[in-house]
Amino acid sequence: QVQLVESGGGLVQPGGSLRLSCATTGTVLSLVTMAWYRQAPGKQRDLVASITGNGTAIIADSVKGRFTISRDGAKKTVYLQMNSLKSEDTAVYYCKREGQFGGYWGPGTQVTVSS
Repeated sequence: QVQLVESGGGLVQPGGSLRLSCATTGTVLSLVTMAWYRQAPGKQRDLVASITGNGTAIIADSVKGRFTISRDGAKKTVYLQMNSLKSEDTAVYYCKREGQFGGYWGPGTQVTVSS
């Protein structure tokens, strides 16, 4: 059974850092593409970063140079390291296992960047 659970969200000041974790079950990370998406109020859900089974990472232009995606196969966990956070990064962040039938989504974790 595939399950994804995000953690690590919360309130952080502008310029601060936060690391999100996505704990997985029923998933072998070396065989799938994992991704982080985010959705702010009134906005569409957008891809933030993805990482393939062989470890190749893609970062969205809006966060390139500030965010990094990684994974630990032994711990079955995917991470999103977020640095130099801005108020516009405020959103619910979702972990996703990609798939041709819609994939699998976690429930999301709130990130709020505010002073």
